[in-house]
Amino acid sequence: MWRVLLSFLLLFHCALTSAEDIVPVAASGERVVKVEPHIRDEKLYIDADIEFELSDELRNAAEKGVPLYFTAEVEVARPRWWWFDKNVVKEQQTWRVVYNALTRQWRVGTGDLSLPESTMNDALDMLRHIRGWAVAYVADLDHDLEYHGRLRLRLDTSLLARPFQVDAINSSAWSLATPWKTFSFSVSVAEPRP
Repeated sequence: MWRVLLSFLLLFHCALTSAEDIVPVAASGERVVKVEPHIRDEKLYIDADIEFELSDELRNAAEKGVPLYFTAEVEVARPRWWWFDKNVVKEQQTWRVVYNALTRQWRVGTGDLSLPESTMNDALDMLRHIRGWAVAYVADLDHDLEYHGRLRLRLDTSLLARPFQVDAINSSAWSLATPWKTFSFSVSVAEPRP
């Protein structure tokens, strides 16, 4: 009886261990590598490095001229001991990546501003290396307190054309999102120089 129970537990442990080894490999495709908050010109800026690759289905759709929308979200909270953390920043920014078959040129940008790029990888590099994203004014942050933040990037399927939204619901190839990456920082008052 004990031998059967021991062998069952050993088999269960081996199955669990091998399942744990497989999951990180599959989930390591999209991730936020680094987030660096810094202060300049009385504003809080975020720099981030993100790793992701498009699936073959997404790449084919983009090469046929379907615009892809990527949204980066950042949240910053101040911990409170007596209640829930206070959210002080909740911002998002959306980039549009589109290929123009007539000019054979990729365009990437936010809002009405878009920049030309020669290849899809060059266009996606703007999303892989976010630089100088102003998310808050320093006047809105308390000095010498530690803030905790998190950031992620996702393919925003809600902005796609309706037929592609249906494809996005039915196909895992249209889902691209990084897990949240946490970071912390504090705003300190610089001592006046004599």
